[in-house]
This record gives sequence, structure tokens and C-alpha cells, in this order.
Amino acid sequence: MSPKINVVRMLAKLNSHFGRGQIITISIILLVGLVLGTAIFMFMNFAAPNSITIASGPHGSTFERNAEKYKKILAREGVTLKILPSEGSMDNFHMLSDPKIAVDVGFVLGGEVNAADIGKLMSLGSISYQPLMIFYRGEPKTLLSDFKGQRLFIGEDGSGTHALALALLKANGIEAGADTTFVNMISGDMVRALRDKQIDAIFVMGDSTSTDMMRELMHAPNVHLFNFTQADGYTRRINYLNKLDLPKGSLDFGKDIPAEDTYLIGPTVEIIARDGLHPALSDLLLEAAREVHGAPGIFKKRGEFPAAQEHEFRISPDASRYYTSGKSYLYRTFPFGIASVITRVIAVVLPLALLLIPALKAAPAIYRWRIESRIHRWYRALLDLERDAFKPSSDPKRRSELLRHLDHIEITVSKITVPASFGELFYGLREHICFVRTLLSQRFVLPPESGPAPSPIEHER
Repeated sequence: MSPKINVVRMLAKLNSHFGRGQIITISIILLVGLVLGTAIFMFMNFAAPNSITIASGPHGSTFERNAEKYKKILAREGVTLKILPSEGSMDNFHMLSDPKIAVDVGFVLGGEVNAADIGKLMSLGSISYQPLMIFYRGEPKTLLSDFKGQRLFIGEDGSGTHALALALLKANGIEAGADTTFVNMISGDMVRALRDKQIDAIFVMGDSTSTDMMRELMHAPNVHLFNFTQADGYTRRINYLNKLDLPKGSLDFGKDIPAEDTYLIGPTVEIIARDGLHPALSDLLLEAAREVHGAPGIFKKRGEFPAAQEHEFRISPDASRYYTSGKSYLYRTFPFGIASVITRVIAVVLPLALLLIPALKAAPAIYRWRIESRIHRWYRALLDLERDAFKPSSDPKRRSELLRHLDHIEITVSKITVPASFGELFYGLREHICFVRTLLSQRFVLPPESGPAPSPIEHER
């Protein structure tokens, strides 16, 4: 027997037992669920992108080196990380804020937002401390206010160094003017410029300064590293700053650098993303951050970073979930691409199941109510007709009119199509129509003196 004949017979059996209407109702519910699920599936971008762009920093900076490490880690999962060079943290923030620039994430220092609109940006967490270092020549200085009246290199515009230096100097009453000069750019070697007295001090941070430059400044003769003796006060006045302890000799034991316990201050570095970042990529970036920044260092303990430290930017929901429960089971078990698709499928199927299962359960009850209501409403017509016929003032001449009404009810009922499962209810209605027809016949054939025949309703009473 051909499959086509089997399908036809199966549908015929279903129609005869349940009725075409119920099958159509359930089919419509399933079809609507399928269409809705497909639309959501496509809208939710079920497959995670296989490439992502990060705003890093200047060539040779800490930000660029970290981005290169991220690139290698993501490549193991089949994801390409495109590195977009920048002038530093502030430049990264501006690029993330500009929808015309194709960038997904970037390294941003805390405290650089000010009154900017950050509604469409979110943080994946802090990944490291970024100490501010001030190198100067001459006599030792204990306060930032001692730099008043000097030529200060505070970093290029767009760098985190520049923004933080301006804030700290302003807090000490130092602004660019006749007695103090802020230098944003130096042609040539910064260390040489410091030695040759072209500038008096250099403000540097890792986001915009190469490691070689930092090392050279540390070992330069007659150049001192400023000790923030008021570090506690700065961190309480400026809440995004942290007090960092640099122990004596920790940078170079042989040359005893620094020559004394030194306190520094600095913000944390955050991974900032646009709010459309795919959840799978969020997990992948945090896994890379844990591998790159989880080791102990001079200013951090093992496992201290990445951390869900919320400052100006809100922590993304996906990052919060990662910090709470870690990498999901699917991403631990399956390759990145397959786990991404499975996650999106579950995200679509589960809500749909919660909607469709009650709807499918209610469909038979709704359909049964519809069929029963089509039958029961004729019982009301029969009751009204019977009461009308057995009224004491009923005119026997109305027999034809009542019978025509009854005929209309019977013809209409005979046209009702019901499934086999409602046969008992349907034939019960037809039997009651015949019963009322018999009562009408008996009512109008009796002689007037014998009185009206008792109504079945009154007889039951």
C-alpha cells in the first residue's frame, strides 16, 4: 500500500473521530508557533559571528600587547580578532560611541566618561590596574602641587594618561597658564627630553606608553618616580582610582628600583562592548581575559582579574552570568560554533514550548465547547417553543406556525456537522426534537373541554 493512501486513510480516521475543525485548530496553533519560532530564530542572530574587532592602543603599548594575546586565544576557537590601533583609552571610548566605526569592544580606563552618553555601552568587567607613573628630575617631591610652574608632559590627547593627569593637576590647583605648561607631544625621545631639561616631568601609563620606554625611564639616572604619599586621599576623593603599592626593589632588585616603598594610584582597565555583543563572544572574551590577566603580578593577586567591578559602565547581563556560574555547559562540551547554535535554539524553543503546550492542551477543550455550544443552543429554542405551545391562552390555530418553527429547527440541526465523538450528544438533540413534535401533536388533537395537556416540564415538577 502506497504511503499516500496510508496518509489519506489516517487523516480520514482523525477527521471521523476528532472532526476536521479540531485538527485544523491544532494545525493552526502549530503553524503559528513554527512561523513565530522561525522569525525569532532569525532575529536573534542564532549563529555567533566568527570575527570581532577590538580597539587597542598605540603601537607597543600594554593595550596592544594584550590585544595580540587575545587574538591568539580566540583563534583557537575559530574566531578572528581584528585589532584596530588607537591613540589610547579615550580614543577607544570615542570609537565605541560612534556607530559609524566598525568596532565591537575596546580597552577603556575608568573615569574617562564624565557626562558622555554611555547608554549603548556595557562593561564585561575590569581586567587590570593601570598605575599612573610620574617621572621627574631634580629634587625629590612629595606633593603634586610641587609641579606647579613647570613644563609637564601629560600625554597625547585621546589617551587615558592625558585625562587623568588633567584631573589630578586640577585637584591640586594646577592649570595650564603663564607659569605652568602642559606638553601633549614630544618630538623624539621622551627620556632625552627629560634629561635635556626640555620638560620637567612625564606622566605615563601603560595604555599609551611602550614597555621599552617605561623600562628606560625606570633606569634613567637622576630621574625619580613620584611617590603618591597622599594616595589614600586621592582614592577617596576620586572613586574610580585605586591605591597601588610598589615595594622597594620590586622592579629591579640588583639596582634597587624603586629605592623605597612607593605608592601609586590608578584606575582599572575595563573591556567595554557595545550592547549588541553576542553572548557567546562575551564568554569567549572573558575566558581570554582570565587566561591573560589571571596570573599574579606586582599590583594584583592570582585570580583577582577579570572582576565584575562596576564603575561608570553597567556590567552586561551576559558578563554577570559568567561571573556567577562560569562558562556554560554547552561551551565547555561542544566546539564554539556548535555550542552557539544549540544555545540559540534552546533560547527560542523553550519560550515557545511554554506557550504552545498550554495552547495545545486547551485546544481540545475549546473545540469541545464550540461543538457543544452549537448543539446546546437548540435546546433553548426547544424549551421556548414547548412553553409557548402549552400556555393556557395558546391558540390551536397556531399549530401550523409552531410546527413550521420546529421543522426549521430540525432542518438546521440536521445540517450541523459533528465528529463521531459527539454523536451521542447530536442524536440526543434529534430525539428531543421528535419528542417535542409528539407533544405538539398530542396538545392540539385533544378536545377543548378536556383541558390542555400537561407540559413535560410541569409533569416533572
